Amino acid sequence: MKINYSLFLRLLYISIRYFFIVILSSFTLLTITALIPRKWTSYSRHNCNFQICISNTGVHTNIIVPTQNKVYDWHNYLSLDIVGVDTESDYKYLSFGWGDRAFYLSTPTLADLKFSTTFNALFLPTPSVMYVKGYQLLPTDVGVKCIQVNQDDYLQLVKYIQASFQLDGKGRKIRIGNGHSSNAGFYAAVGDYSILNNCNTWTAEGLRKANVNTPLWDGFSSAIMWQLRSGCE
Repeated sequence: MKINYSLFLRLLYISIRYFFIVILSSFTLLTITALIPRKWTSYSRHNCNFQICISNTGVHTNIIVPTQNKVYDWHNYLSLDIVGVDTESDYKYLSFGWGDRAFYLSTPTLADLKFSTTFNALFLPTPSVMYVKGYQLLPTDVGVKCIQVNQDDYLQLVKYIQASFQLDGKGRKIRIGNGHSSNAGFYAAVGDYSILNNCNTWTAEGLRKANVNTPLWDGFSSAIMWQLRSGCE
């Protein structure tokens, strides 16, 4: 059977061309929806005496809350002296992040990034993990933006974070490893990770529980930071 190489190359060119058109169109659509807020208007909220912060590593977002305030004390939920390996229990702030278990555990820096881990995290449903980190002061090595919310919204966020922890048969949190710094640790989490349900969509869902505005598509960390408003400003 004689192969028509001219036709083959033409079909290959058309396929590659349409592939890149689809990729470019998808990226453009995601970028547009990332810039569109879910709420165009917001009612002015009162008694906004509770601070929540979002940190942005450039890829991941994390929710940062005070370890304790007048309505909730995280000492009652987590053993803070075993969050990290530094045996501290007087952290002033706690950072919570949710993400792909294999990626988080094996990729402390971008230099440790592996294609197989990234591919699985993006295109396959994979087990998730909670990354908990304690601070004496708000971190300065990543971008941090803080907003105010009222008591009811703050407590809704607390409940959301708690519900993300997987529990053992006795109702205890499952610590599965040390973090990438002495003040951090990994815990088993609820839910599967995928490109449509990633670390930033987890953060955005928590913010919505607290009546904080988020982008229409919340997969980009920068989009979450851009839309971060609570109506209390």
